[in-house]
Amino acid sequence: MNANLIFKFKIVVIGDGAVGKTSLIKKFTKGAFEKDYIKTIGAQFSRFTENVEGNTIELLFWDIAGQNDFDFLKPIFYKETKACIIVYSLEENNLGEESLFHLKSWHGELEKYCNGVPVVVFANKVDLVREDELDLSELHDIINNMNVLAYYLTSAKTGKGVNEGFQAIIAELYQRHDYVS
Repeated sequence: MNANLIFKFKIVVIGDGAVGKTSLIKKFTKGAFEKDYIKTIGAQFSRFTENVEGNTIELLFWDIAGQNDFDFLKPIFYKETKACIIVYSLEENNLGEESLFHLKSWHGELEKYCNGVPVVVFANKVDLVREDELDLSELHDIINNMNVLAYYLTSAKTGKGVNEGFQAIIAELYQRHDYVS
């Protein structure tokens, strides 16, 4: 492969509101964590550049609001998506239970708007639960019926699993060689 190629990838990050989508992106792109929740309105955008084998990978993250108020914008949000991260919360409360249950509908939405893109699932907020007591059987049941590369236990606060999950997406996209310029 020739050196110094530029690859540009749009990655959507989806999931219910308050599961930590924005925090995960900030942790990966800036190494930062803000504990105060700020609701995403519509979508937020973040850029990240990385070099792989002498080539430039430019990522544009579309952090899509988890609230239904923005459903009418979804066809625009998903246009030209090359990969997706679906985030849910591991919290042992309504948010955690509902966001796990909604994984199927988020994945269905992906199939509707951008079928066939690589997908990873982030089981976020692992820092808020006892990892040694985690029962992931329900997650396994759900993702066994979805086409996903993998899932990662993540924490935007501690950084656990964040880099590994994002790097899995980058590696998969790079393998597919979407050359731009």
